[in-house]
Amino acid sequence: MAAQADNRAPYARIAAHYADLITSGQLQPGTLLPSIKNLSEEWSVSTATAEKALRKLRNEGLIRGIHGIGTEVLDQPGPMSSGSQRQDRGRRTGSSWGEGERSDSHQAAVVAAPLEVAQALDIEPGAKVIRRRRVYRDRHGIVAHSTSWIPARYEKLIPQLTKSERLTGGTSLQLITAATGRPISHRIDTASARLLTAEDAQLLELDPDNPPTEPVVVMTAKFLDSDGGAVEYGVDLGGPGRTWRTESEIPQ
Repeated sequence: MAAQADNRAPYARIAAHYADLITSGQLQPGTLLPSIKNLSEEWSVSTATAEKALRKLRNEGLIRGIHGIGTEVLDQPGPMSSGSQRQDRGRRTGSSWGEGERSDSHQAAVVAAPLEVAQALDIEPGAKVIRRRRVYRDRHGIVAHSTSWIPARYEKLIPQLTKSERLTGGTSLQLITAATGRPISHRIDTASARLLTAEDAQLLELDPDNPPTEPVVVMTAKFLDSDGGAVEYGVDLGGPGRTWRTESEIPQ
């Protein structure tokens, strides 16, 4: 099959090439990009086009110019994980943390289920539900504010689910599986973007009266056990500037 034609302007192609190298980690923070002169020669474009490509990368926050030295790759915040990715990581490593992450601000309470949560867990709106909250951080700041909603029927079976501290002995899903003998068999993920509300801003430790104007990633994950019962509904609110990234192999 013939390769699809790339109809982007030359500066956009150059910028996209280096953006891919930076976001994939092939160009590490601190790496110097070729000079405008070298870029124009390598890509057979004018110096004005090469300069425009670098300007686009600067505007995207991927590089910065250093007077007298050149243009270097900036350190980028890591992407956020979906609920299913955290589940996979927890099963493999015993922790839902990503590389360089930690979690804090663990809070738990038994509350009335909001409509969205009730629908996800197949319970009546206002029914009691366990709400567990925590904040995932890395050295750039908040990766995501994460909330797990769990049916209150597990409160007596697993008392630590209602304690405001990090779980021990596994993730909530692992603890539920061990206590019930019913493994998690299905998960349903969604990803969307939305503007921050005042409540969202507070959860992300931002000024609720002056939240960022750019939308953030919101991811949900619904987990079902082998009997088809909903055992957890997770909502991850991404920090400003965070993206979601996934990789998979393409069969040959």
